[in-house]
Amino acid sequence: MNGLHTDLYELTMAAGYAAAGKTRQKATFELFFRRLPQHRKFILAAGLAQAAEYLLNLRFNEEQIAYLRTLPVMTGAPEQFFQLLAGLRFSGDLFAVPEGTPVFANEPILTVRAPLVEAQIVETYLLASIGFPSMIASKAARVVEAAAGRAVVEFGSRRAHGPEAGLLAARAAYIGGCIGTSNTEAGHRFGVPVYGTSAHSWVQSFPTEQEAFMRLQQLLGPHTVQLIDTYDTLDGARRAAKLGRPLWGVRLDSGNLLELSRATRAILDEAGLHDAKIMASGDLSEHRIAALLSDGAPIDAFGVGTELATSSDQPYLNAVYKLVELETEGIKRYTAKFSADKQTLPGAKQVFRFPTHDMVGCSWECPECDSGNVEALLRPVIIAGKLVEPLPTAEQARQRAAASIPRLPAEPRVEFSSDLLALYEKGLGDTR
Repeated sequence: MNGLHTDLYELTMAAGYAAAGKTRQKATFELFFRRLPQHRKFILAAGLAQAAEYLLNLRFNEEQIAYLRTLPVMTGAPEQFFQLLAGLRFSGDLFAVPEGTPVFANEPILTVRAPLVEAQIVETYLLASIGFPSMIASKAARVVEAAAGRAVVEFGSRRAHGPEAGLLAARAAYIGGCIGTSNTEAGHRFGVPVYGTSAHSWVQSFPTEQEAFMRLQQLLGPHTVQLIDTYDTLDGARRAAKLGRPLWGVRLDSGNLLELSRATRAILDEAGLHDAKIMASGDLSEHRIAALLSDGAPIDAFGVGTELATSSDQPYLNAVYKLVELETEGIKRYTAKFSADKQTLPGAKQVFRFPTHDMVGCSWECPECDSGNVEALLRPVIIAGKLVEPLPTAEQARQRAAASIPRLPAEPRVEFSSDLLALYEKGLGDTR
């Protein structure tokens, strides 16, 4: 039962809607990002699968409702509200940009159209389930770009902000272009390829480094990656080279990665292990990766943990969820905020992607739809509480990202249609 996965004020407002007789009103809310994070050209949309699953399984049980009755702020809530919660199911519509789509500021990437109480209660969960994975997927795309064709594996579960965050970060990083993750549950639940061999404790558990390497090789065969920096890195490289094949390669986890990778490459090549790869890890970011490769480091793959699973340089996105339409007995009213720095545009919208730019327009618009030169990004996911088609897999989202990012214009821009701007101006005039 996931009903309480929300902020209290969502529920107090829902109780107020019930008291005011607004339960039959249909509301349209849109989720978007107010601005791009620093050093980001785009945000990579992720988290749709989890958001849709939440809506499809929205429930309150008796214990949860009994708890709400004990809260002081609920003493004035009508009995009708608690009865409503007991039978609450998401009966509305969800439109969303497909996972793996690059998006920009002030573009709606998710639209909820549902009875007002339903649409309000889900705000908190939707913001979290879209905001966090999109943040990680966007960071992963930057790291993968910096790696310039070298493989990147997500290593961050142990540094993530909790086990569930680590799991979702692994999925999002895969969407963003990582080849896989160290998180085994992400492999089991989402089909993300998993990677990993041994830690320093493995080496330390044996009397000698040579025996540790030999035992690992016996266990893993061609999948063996020897961690060579437990004691002396270059001695470790020589011992791994002496054992020879089967061997995928070696991993450097500390020290001067530029100098050590060059020396290790020479040791491996001298032993005839030209196909053995060098993997680097240890507090890597896109900036360190780019610098290493710019200096000519012979590194074939990267394991990125803390910087990726926490998006440490930009640990949040400015995601918001705003009411844009309210329908009462067939009469529609467009809503917007006009306050400084937090303005919103009224009415349900569509995002149209052209080769050179995006245009945000009213949902009824269809610019150049017959030309084949424009893509409408918001697509139906749930209609009348039912899933329209199977939810995207992580692999499908990853493929979309890989195809979409290279097609972005060098200088992306977002325009707003004249109809949408006219709707805004009318609403602004009505408030004066």
